Amino acid sequence: MNIQIRRAMPGEANALTKLAHAAKRHWGYPANWIAHWKDDLTITPDFINRNETFVATIGEEIVGCCAIVLNDSGAELEHMWIKPERMGAGVGRTLLLYAKDRAAKLNVSALELSADPNAEGFYQRMGATRIGEVRSEIEGQPRVLPRMRIEI
Repeated sequence: MNIQIRRAMPGEANALTKLAHAAKRHWGYPANWIAHWKDDLTITPDFINRNETFVATIGEEIVGCCAIVLNDSGAELEHMWIKPERMGAGVGRTLLLYAKDRAAKLNVSALELSADPNAEGFYQRMGATRIGEVRSEIEGQPRVLPRMRIEI
């Protein structure tokens, strides 16, 4: 399988948003939670223009995406989404290695992220360490997101 990584184009925002929704639904979250997270799962053309946003492709098919968001304290890995039927096929690994390489070229010493609990194991296998947690609540149910850091 030949996975290619390239910069995302603003015109791909809708496709990337659909990818994000499909990836989140893959973990079995209720539809009302997905609806609640609509804004968090939306990738806009402006977001793509303002940030280092990448897509993974196999042929012409977009199979994953991620973004490096630079901020005053460093850099955040955001919108790391893999097409559900391509999970476990090396797409996430390829994307993350590319993002790490790009971060190094940007003189970023680490990428931080708030992981979906279902993805924590993947990030740990990729060398991330847990540095804390983000607590929230949805429909009265507590939710804890691992806060992670990947050294570059």
